[in-house]
Amino acid sequence: MTTAFNKRLSFRLTRNTVLLAMLVGFVLNIGQVTLDYVHARANMSSEIQALMEISHSPASQIAYNIDARLAEELLDGLIKHPAIVDARIVDSENRTLAAASRSSPQSRYRWLSDMLFEPSRFYSTDLRVPQLAEIPLGSLTITIDTYHYGTEFLSRAGYTIVLGFVKSLALSVMLLIVFYFMLTKPMLRVIETLSAVEPKTPEKVRLPVPHNHEEDEIGQMVGIINRHLDTIDSSLDQLRAAESEMKNYSGKLEKEVDDRTREISDKNEALQRGNRALIRAKEDAVRRARSRANFLASMSHEIRTPLNGILGMLSLSLEGELEASQRNRLEIAQNAGQSLLGLLNDILDISKVEAGKLNLEAIPFDLRTLMEECATLHSQQSVRKGIELVVDIEPGLPESFLGDPTRTRQIINNLLGNAIKFTDAGEVRIRVTQTGGNVRLDLIDTGIGMSDDGLRRIFAPFSQAGSDTTRRYGGTGLGLTLCRQLVERMHGQILVESEEKQGTHFTVLLPLPVHPSETPVFEIPATLKTNGVYLVVPHNNPHRIPVERQLHSWNLSLRNIDDITDNDLNPDYQAVLIIDLAEPGAFEIADQWRASQVIVLEQRSQLPLRQSWQVLALPLRRRELHRTLYRAAGGIEAISSAALPASDEESPAQHLRLLLVEDNRVNQIVASGILKKLGFSVDLAENGERAIAALTNGHYDMVLMDCQMPVMDGYEATRQIRQNPDWQRLPIIAITANVMQGDKDDCLAAGMNDYITKPYDRQGLKKTIERWARPQDH
Repeated sequence: MTTAFNKRLSFRLTRNTVLLAMLVGFVLNIGQVTLDYVHARANMSSEIQALMEISHSPASQIAYNIDARLAEELLDGLIKHPAIVDARIVDSENRTLAAASRSSPQSRYRWLSDMLFEPSRFYSTDLRVPQLAEIPLGSLTITIDTYHYGTEFLSRAGYTIVLGFVKSLALSVMLLIVFYFMLTKPMLRVIETLSAVEPKTPEKVRLPVPHNHEEDEIGQMVGIINRHLDTIDSSLDQLRAAESEMKNYSGKLEKEVDDRTREISDKNEALQRGNRALIRAKEDAVRRARSRANFLASMSHEIRTPLNGILGMLSLSLEGELEASQRNRLEIAQNAGQSLLGLLNDILDISKVEAGKLNLEAIPFDLRTLMEECATLHSQQSVRKGIELVVDIEPGLPESFLGDPTRTRQIINNLLGNAIKFTDAGEVRIRVTQTGGNVRLDLIDTGIGMSDDGLRRIFAPFSQAGSDTTRRYGGTGLGLTLCRQLVERMHGQILVESEEKQGTHFTVLLPLPVHPSETPVFEIPATLKTNGVYLVVPHNNPHRIPVERQLHSWNLSLRNIDDITDNDLNPDYQAVLIIDLAEPGAFEIADQWRASQVIVLEQRSQLPLRQSWQVLALPLRRRELHRTLYRAAGGIEAISSAALPASDEESPAQHLRLLLVEDNRVNQIVASGILKKLGFSVDLAENGERAIAALTNGHYDMVLMDCQMPVMDGYEATRQIRQNPDWQRLPIIAITANVMQGDKDDCLAAGMNDYITKPYDRQGLKKTIERWARPQDH
């Protein structure tokens, strides 16, 4: 019987011994190399210091006598040292009397030497003569390239490690030979003898003791095996007796198996009955969920239809001439209606998630712009409460991600609105980073915080942290529930940490893949690159860190207030000043600065500002910071036409003739009033039949189609319109109070081009109409 080499005991003993020896040797070698490294660094410094001490006296005499020839000879001698790459003698006014230098050696291993010893070191000593010790004569400066010392150290380290490995290898070979002859070979003889034993008569065989192993472990093992062979005879007799007993037990066991099989069969039938009951319960739950979804869709339509009339009439009324008290009452009513609409949307979104009807998009979107827009939307609310809203986005954040921008915006708006609502003093900070393939959103506030019990209930529907929270701050407790469900649908995670009266920290991790996109180029004027930016903003200003990080990402050098000199106040000096006027003495500094190069952080105080000063709006937006810098530096920023504000000229889409198909009289008045104020020509039709008749008798550029109407609904009307070849390209926009995902799919399947939900949103309605307006209709 042959044993594989790597399975032999001698090999395994040798392997384990050598591995242990190599490990210990490696640790000792590393310790020796480390000790050598410390000594090498110390010897390098001491050697150069000694060389400078030797050169100090002649260099001092040279500086005293201003002897250029002797200076060159001295420096040429110093430069011959293999480590010195530059040697200079400068006078007390920092003028070079003499200099000698040479290039640093290059090698593909140089990076390792530079990492251990730094690329170069600089040494300097002051020059003085004993007769005039109190008069400075200048200094002797030496720059060394550490590569000379690094290569010597690396050579010694390599020799030490290689030699240790060779020693371990030699040791393994010798141990392998010794173990083979002392252990493996005798064991193989014993194994060969055992292999020759007949299985039917093992008791007739006795093993021989290997030569010279009578007293060691192998001899003892052979003796024990022989004693066991002596007992096999008696064991075989006992086995035969046991076989007969086993036959008796086998009969009994078969009977018990039959009994247990019948019991298992009965239990299996009971389990199947239970499974069928569970399936029926599941189907019943699904039917109930579907019924609830249908009920919510129907109720949504029924609630949104009158709510659309209320909000539309209020909006139209607010555009007329009103007294102050009347306008105030109408605005209060409109805000209450918007709150009711928000509550309805939250309930519907939660129902969509629970019913499995919430479909998430996976489209490219700009997360940075989305975050800045959300912060800008809530900035007025934070200003009214007197708290700081800080946006801190990682400068290196990718420009585009794949995901659902609408639901991401919904998560951020809910968290941001909650943070501002429950914060009365301090700040609300939203931080965005990318880590480990996830986008991390941190929203930190200094608000009222939550107790441990509140943290356990915070994500439950219609629950808030405390019983007095609803009375004091209002709200329904649905926002965070929706946030959690949306994050989980995105396969993300939402965490919260909080302490009463210390604030709350929400963390949202979203696995958003990066979408390859063109990185925007932010040109920096040459004056900014040359002169840098003076940042006169106190460190306790919460907006300083985001501004500072963004400026650093554009490779702009930043200077503090202590670096300001008289030259900076010179009108010809082209340096930009970013200043917080709340800092003591800041207004005086800004007033003396070149007027057009001052950027003032947006203030809540009523300090007077110069007309030529630039104001940086907060919270920080990257494009706004770049535009403000460009203006302050005297540049003209290239802004794409998409970024330019809309012209005051009348849009060509305003000449469109629209057909509004709506059965509700109030909604007809609201929608037609909004469309006419937007400049469109509008005709009305009460149902689908009249809409088809109107299209037959006249020309329309677009149809705004309600879905649920008497006589003929919007779906059937659209299908009939699409059957006419002349109306194949006619844009049809669904305007309906149904907001479930299936409703939108039904509209598109019927042949409609787009989908707008009630209540009417003026800007959304205008953008949708302009998007589908055909060029030939203009």
